[in-house]
Amino acid sequence: MKTRALRNAISIALFATLHGHAATLQNPEPLAGSPDADAQQDSAQREDAAGQGTAAAATPPVQDAAATELETVTVTGTRLRGGITPSPVIAIGSERIRQEGFSTLGEVVRSLPQNFNGGQNPGVVSATGSGNMYNQNAGGGSSLNLRGIGPDATLTLLNGRRLAYGGLMQAVDISAIPVAAVERVDIVADGASAIYGSDAVAGVGNVILKRDMEGAVLSARYGRAGGGGLDTREYDATAGTTWKDGGLIATFRDTRVDPIDAGERPYTQHMARPFVLYPGGSTRSGLVSAYQWLGERTELRLDALRTERDQVYYQTGRGLHYDQRSDSTAWFLAPSLEVGLAHGWTLQAGAVRARDENIGRAWLVVDAGGDPRQVSGVCRCNESRSYEIGAEGPLLALDAGEVRLAVGAGYRSNELLNRNLLSNAQARSQDSSRFAYAEANVPLLGAGTAAPARRLELTAAARMEDYDSFGRVTTPKLGLLYAPGRDVTFKASWGRSFKAPTLNERYGSLVAYLVPPAMIGGTGYGAGDAVLLSWGSNPRLGPERATTRTVSLAFHPDRVPGLQADLTWFDIDYRERVVQPFAAFGQVLSDPAVAEFLEFSPTLEQQAALLATYSGGFYNWTGKPYDPATVVVIGRGEYVNARTQRIKGLDLSGAYGRALGRGHLDLRGSASWLDSTQQNTPGQAPFDLAGTIFYPARLRGRLGLVWNDGGFTASSFANYTGGATYPALRQDLASFTTFDLALQYSTARRNNTRAGFEVALSVQNLLDRAPPLYRPAAATDVPYDSTNASAIGRYASLSVSRRW
Repeated sequence: MKTRALRNAISIALFATLHGHAATLQNPEPLAGSPDADAQQDSAQREDAAGQGTAAAATPPVQDAAATELETVTVTGTRLRGGITPSPVIAIGSERIRQEGFSTLGEVVRSLPQNFNGGQNPGVVSATGSGNMYNQNAGGGSSLNLRGIGPDATLTLLNGRRLAYGGLMQAVDISAIPVAAVERVDIVADGASAIYGSDAVAGVGNVILKRDMEGAVLSARYGRAGGGGLDTREYDATAGTTWKDGGLIATFRDTRVDPIDAGERPYTQHMARPFVLYPGGSTRSGLVSAYQWLGERTELRLDALRTERDQVYYQTGRGLHYDQRSDSTAWFLAPSLEVGLAHGWTLQAGAVRARDENIGRAWLVVDAGGDPRQVSGVCRCNESRSYEIGAEGPLLALDAGEVRLAVGAGYRSNELLNRNLLSNAQARSQDSSRFAYAEANVPLLGAGTAAPARRLELTAAARMEDYDSFGRVTTPKLGLLYAPGRDVTFKASWGRSFKAPTLNERYGSLVAYLVPPAMIGGTGYGAGDAVLLSWGSNPRLGPERATTRTVSLAFHPDRVPGLQADLTWFDIDYRERVVQPFAAFGQVLSDPAVAEFLEFSPTLEQQAALLATYSGGFYNWTGKPYDPATVVVIGRGEYVNARTQRIKGLDLSGAYGRALGRGHLDLRGSASWLDSTQQNTPGQAPFDLAGTIFYPARLRGRLGLVWNDGGFTASSFANYTGGATYPALRQDLASFTTFDLALQYSTARRNNTRAGFEVALSVQNLLDRAPPLYRPAAATDVPYDSTNASAIGRYASLSVSRRW
């Protein structure tokens, strides 16, 4: 029955697309962008446009009605070819990545004020002080986490295709994509479920790969933190070629990183060791992207990615520590076919298969002696499949321009296998959905009309998904673009978003902890008292829903070339958000917001019921054998559906560039102010998230200058993260400001037409600013907020590249 429903949905979508055009299919038009199409963009021009930065990408200059160049450009946030999106878009091109000294996409997304550096990131300390379970580093990768809502609420794509979930929180590791193959990264900081489906509540990040490259590049990079640790050795090889009707680019990257130990920083030397502030490990990643034209109107494309990552880190308790190792292997394979039809229509068909296998192991080491004992071993094996077919093209012509329509349908499935490596027990879970979508753009006013307004366009999109687990859901989105002249553009959007809880949240594993009360914020307890905690999955979780609104104003005066400025207001009403009730491990007994999840003076039966359900391991941090008579509190930390989260704020960005003498100077800046609250139950008062320790700062900003003169480039940026409060202990943390410097000299042209060398020096946190400190409740907590500040300190790296 489900297969028949999918077949019917595809038939309806294709009928709506092709109806009225069948009579002229015998004379199809070449697909825009094909070798035989009249309008082709030069690759160097695309590179320059992609490197202009946030403001330039968010507000493309108004085009004349006769212009057709945009029809060959992929726009993230819409399925319409060369279309507009009513949402603000941040585009970071490869030239900007090079200019600002970034070596990985993880560094790129962590620099964005709209992104929260908690979630899945290597700088987050995997210990009690890391906050809730969304803030951890079990997998070693870097995730996109817009507005700090959670890495699972921001969708990450590669060339518009979904990657497999990975790691403990099923976040997507964006740093696994080699930066040498990246053309640009598009960030849509607005709900996009109507366009892309589940997970796109906070927004979507789309990594777009380079299409054409001639030649090869070899590079090596070495870096080290000034205070010790984080020795980095990185080697890259990238090659590309094109032929008359196709092209290929391939890249391989090998990185090895040494850890930062607690003893290498003065503010953590008091901590019991071994303890790692930043884990060591290695990463090997390879990518191939190729396309081949089959005649004048059909293009076949294939993108493939494989990454292997391993890391070692430690957690220290009272008289013991845990040696932990994480090994991950991920791959992604996405073939697609695009066919040019009559009257400017195109038909697209594609498939994706992706897998991420993360194996985590832990050994208990008692400081008094004895052999290490393996206490945990689990494989989290995520696999995803998707198939999609769609079409896009002009529907009818109006005075202001063409009404364009995109329709499509498909199928997507996710599978999670949790395998206990110690007991060989395994649990397999799966969820799948069938979907159909439609999107339209209607120009009402334009340059070709007699109306005084230069441009007025309406957009509408809707997506229907039918889940095996949650049934049918429809997510609409409406948008408006209004430009009264050449200097100002106004955008507004409203939409609904839907997110299915991850399989890990529902069926992953339940972990049990036995801890002393003082470790989790308890006071007044006896020396022999203990707390029994559960932490992990909950099969009773329901779906999440949200309503999103954005309004943005872009200023791009025609008389001041090179000036762009954007102001955006956003509001996300997130209902039934899946959260863990314990906002931070170290505050379980001191946070009044979680009192209803605690059971005092538990019975033997209550303890036995909890211990009978855990499957992810039992961690005894007390240093003594488990004795039910000593347990004074049970804490239920399983995932729950919170009543609501409310996230709103303002984004401001700007850029200005002009020629000075022989060179060119660019000023770039962006800032984000955030107000977010959460309410777990109807009877509970909302409490602040933004501005609280282990959650996003209320204010983040980045401002800097870039100077180009021939082959020489210099850039300097200031990064600001606002302070935070620690309500449980009534402490305030100071703000965190750092300065970055990057210098490059190249004898090779950026358009790859001449071979040569490039030498680059990058210094992050130039003034060696230490993270703001606080007094943690437990000695096993690091004394800084690792989600908003870093223990790396000054970090300098030198790279050398040779281009042929």
